[in-house]
Amino acid sequence: MMKKYTGILLLLIVLGFNSCKEKDDPLQQSEQKVTFNFVHRLDGSPIEFDTMKYVNEAGNPYLVNEIQYFISDVKLHRTDGGHYLVDEWKDMHYVDTDLPETHRWEVFDNIPAGDYEKISFTFGISEEKNHSFMFLNPPERDMFWPEFLGGGYHYMKLNGKWQEPDNSITPFDFHLGIGQIYHSYPDSITGYIHNAFEVELPASSFSLAENEEREFTIVMHVENWFRTPNAYDHNVWRGYIMQNQEAMALACENAYDVFTLEVME
Repeated sequence: MMKKYTGILLLLIVLGFNSCKEKDDPLQQSEQKVTFNFVHRLDGSPIEFDTMKYVNEAGNPYLVNEIQYFISDVKLHRTDGGHYLVDEWKDMHYVDTDLPETHRWEVFDNIPAGDYEKISFTFGISEEKNHSFMFLNPPERDMFWPEFLGGGYHYMKLNGKWQEPDNSITPFDFHLGIGQIYHSYPDSITGYIHNAFEVELPASSFSLAENEEREFTIVMHVENWFRTPNAYDHNVWRGYIMQNQEAMALACENAYDVFTLEVME
């Protein structure tokens, strides 16, 4: 009989402890989630791939085959001056126009409720984090940047073709990543330039209530890579820029208005 009462007493103690734990655990009190969707537009409409129907600022007729890129270190900037860094489960997200499953990122983090004035992220991967061989499986693995050019991974591959003045069609690899400083091109690399940059999304303020889920759409306006302040001319820079820091620098300067945000109500 004593064993029976002892067992009941222990059961009551355990149930009482678990009840108190659930009540006191702040993670049980509220859960706020955010999701990012990624879309790609060209001249204001959803991009039509593999179609020679576009003309850039320099007058080059062109088409786009595919776009692949990383965003990382997403920061949600609070109105009180602080910020929340998305990194609880992962701090990098890969987007591939050929892989629909990459067009939606359901952020694992439990985001603090409150008022936020803007959203920012790193386009590509920062110097501190862009290490070779950290991705073992495709598709991220296939974004590797050659070791002799600085290693790590591409920030972006925007692949397509353009029509030259003689009407011939030439492929272009509009690739962004680590740039090189040469003593004598194409040999004698003396240094590297890390071209990753921060994007502050315009009109990205939002509020997040307790137990609320919010969705955002990040829009890439593809034509702006070639527009301002530099009219990017494929006839000048040709089809391959991984070893051309001057061309990559122009592209990074043009990126200031490539991305916008749409807040989904």
